[in-house]
Amino acid sequence: MRSLLTCNSVNILATAFSLFFPAHLLSYIFAAFAVFMITCCMPLLDSKTISSLSIVGYHNMGENRKFGQIILPRMTTNKILHHQELHGDQSISDVSGIVDETLGKSPLDRQGTLKYRVFASTWNIGGVAPTDDLDLEDWLDTRANSYDIYVLGFQEIVPLNAVNVLGPSKRCISTKWNSLIGKALNKKKTRDGAQLQHTTTNSSAMESFAQEGCFICIRSKQMVGIFTSVWVRSNLRSYIHHLDVSCVGSGIMGYLGNKGSVSVRFLLHETSFCVVCCHLASGGKQGDVLLRNFDAADILARTRFHGGGHKKLPKKILDHDQVVLLGDLNYRISLEEPETRLLVKAKNWSTLLENDQEGPVTFSPTYKYQPNSDQYYWCFEAARGEKKRAPAWCDRILWRGKGLKQIQYGTCDYKLSDHRPVRAGFIAECRIRGDAEDSIGGFMR
Repeated sequence: MRSLLTCNSVNILATAFSLFFPAHLLSYIFAAFAVFMITCCMPLLDSKTISSLSIVGYHNMGENRKFGQIILPRMTTNKILHHQELHGDQSISDVSGIVDETLGKSPLDRQGTLKYRVFASTWNIGGVAPTDDLDLEDWLDTRANSYDIYVLGFQEIVPLNAVNVLGPSKRCISTKWNSLIGKALNKKKTRDGAQLQHTTTNSSAMESFAQEGCFICIRSKQMVGIFTSVWVRSNLRSYIHHLDVSCVGSGIMGYLGNKGSVSVRFLLHETSFCVVCCHLASGGKQGDVLLRNFDAADILARTRFHGGGHKKLPKKILDHDQVVLLGDLNYRISLEEPETRLLVKAKNWSTLLENDQEGPVTFSPTYKYQPNSDQYYWCFEAARGEKKRAPAWCDRILWRGKGLKQIQYGTCDYKLSDHRPVRAGFIAECRIRGDAEDSIGGFMR
């Protein structure tokens, strides 16, 4: 494969072009040139090729370190997540050595808080389009539990091919997912246990339904295949303010959106929340973990929210009171494949997974399954010609913040793609207006 242009070459070209073209035309010229180079270098751009391209430019980042039997987000992403500040020039080896630090937050005023139930989930769809009759109630746990807020992150809602990566996002797919989510959340049980779907457009009926606690989408955003959608009970909407979205592309050439993150910031009462949906670099080779570490550091460094003129309003991920980082983080088990397969067959999760900070992981690896089955690739009967992929816990939900308590963590049996969705439940304590003067409170909604 022909090598991509180096940064020095780009700088030389930029200088030369500036002598002959007006400044306002340069961005269009370089955008067209980038598309031309990608198209020439990758005539058969698919998800496999895209994943391999993540290595370009990062092969000199240092030698990989091995942390016990399994390379976990706890060793990398979790440590970054719990660090006060990540500098843009920090090396990957520095990131791997970060230690958890006590946050300098003032304690919550227990008498000035309200508690809410939060549902968080991540799901790599694998480019499979949902059917019109797909029922998401079991995934969203609407039958067994009652939540106030839903934060949902998807990866690969469209195939990662050249058209989708380089072209405009297909909004019809994310719109369809939102429609299915709203349909599942807004089913109302009757006394005899039957369910009714609220589809009325009558204003008085909708107002009555809103008082019963229907869910509305306060913000959703798609970047190529990454999609974040946040839903709340309608009676909470008036207490939510300062919504904002930040997208970071870390895929091809370090900027395209086949990998990266879509983050949503909002305040509920006087407590700030940040939801980060990630899709990090793939690959099961030893050096690939450095690329994932780099992606995680890059997302934390480049994600920025608007301040809105308020100095205390959080602008970076780690500035928020409560953070949920979820997605296909792609971290793999660092055992040899035959040993991994034997342990998976024996369901020996404790040997595969040791000391992790997310909360007990009691479910089986969520990747990689044969579509529409419970069998892993190459663990039982592998299809001829398929690439060997050992099972792994690629899909994770990480969190931090005082007043945020995890109450459940698991997966559910949806076989739409080669990943299983992972979900978690939380209790979130939120400050209400009238707390200490040094809080973020007092913003006009």
